[in-house]
Amino acid sequence: MANTPTRPRANDADHYVGARIRERRIMLGLSQQQMADLIGVTYQQAHKYERGINRISAGRLHQTAHVLGVPVGYFFEGLDEQRNQDLTSRQRMCLELARNFSSIVNERHQEALSQLARALAAESAAS
Repeated sequence: MANTPTRPRANDADHYVGARIRERRIMLGLSQQQMADLIGVTYQQAHKYERGINRISAGRLHQTAHVLGVPVGYFFEGLDEQRNQDLTSRQRMCLELARNFSSIVNERHQEALSQLARALAAESAAS
């Protein structure tokens, strides 16, 4: 019986990289389908990358970084500190804020929300 090579299984680093891809995609207001189209894969494959179910190749990760406007290293930032940790409530709020902001189509409303965020950040920095 011949030995057939098995594909390496996704590991914690793959899950982390996938989560970072998802986080950045959401920050940019892209749907999974839009992301899949931009990197030339199916929706299902993009979903599997984001969930860490399938490993993403170096070439595809490079392409993904280009599409998302970040260096490849972005996907690994914080890997050692966050290994095996769930998103904090602050991270969840940031993702939700980015998702909601990207769904606002009125530019005046976007600018108003942006000004509010800047004012609150300045107030926090001053105290």
